[in-house]
Amino acid sequence: MEGDSVTLHTNLTEIQGDDLILWTFGPKDTHIAKINKAHNEIFHDGVDGRFRDRLKLDNQTGSLTITNTSTEHSGPYKIEIVSENQVLIKTFSVTVYAFLSIPVITSYSPSSSERSESSRCVLLCSVGNVTHVTLSWYKGNSLLSSISIPQLNTTISLHLEVEYQDNNTYSCVLNNPISHQAQHLNISDFCQREESSCIYCVYGSTEAVIRLASSVLVGVAIVAVLIFDIRSRRV
Repeated sequence: MEGDSVTLHTNLTEIQGDDLILWTFGPKDTHIAKINKAHNEIFHDGVDGRFRDRLKLDNQTGSLTITNTSTEHSGPYKIEIVSENQVLIKTFSVTVYAFLSIPVITSYSPSSSERSESSRCVLLCSVGNVTHVTLSWYKGNSLLSSISIPQLNTTISLHLEVEYQDNNTYSCVLNNPISHQAQHLNISDFCQREESSCIYCVYGSTEAVIRLASSVLVGVAIVAVLIFDIRSRRV
């Protein structure tokens, strides 16, 4: 996490007399530190000054510690241990994660024409300025849907449709490999259906089927009365 310290170990118990240890960072292998038995040096401005006052070298083992890390310290690190007879190379991959914010849930209010066609409430879970995260909807402990952002620092959203009468517990969860934030919701707090002014509204549920069937029965009865009245008058 941002603000933590991380140590990259050489796995040496002690630097030998003529050993030279070089530390590099990034795809261009920019030198950030070097050390031998008699001397050590840190190149603070080696990579845009991002390591200024953040690097520490262990004078005995040559291990490198990065303090007060931020996301800009993510990337590949490499150590070269140069001795008389050989060069040993070891690589590290470091990912620093930013602190996660709590997801924000909003409800979508459909127009009257849309309300007349659906009994579902649309919820939108959003979070901004995130990298290396997954945003998910859960119903209880069951995963409903999710979306992942690998590297791009952006805003992501994920929608969910629920019934107005739904009494289940839902959660929107934002997580990365080492932490998570969750927002729990009560459907009644987010989804309040406004009554439409129409007489027979179709909401797409059992209520809709009953109302539609009632409308058909009333229509058939009216037609039957009209036909009977017309025939009576002709007689």
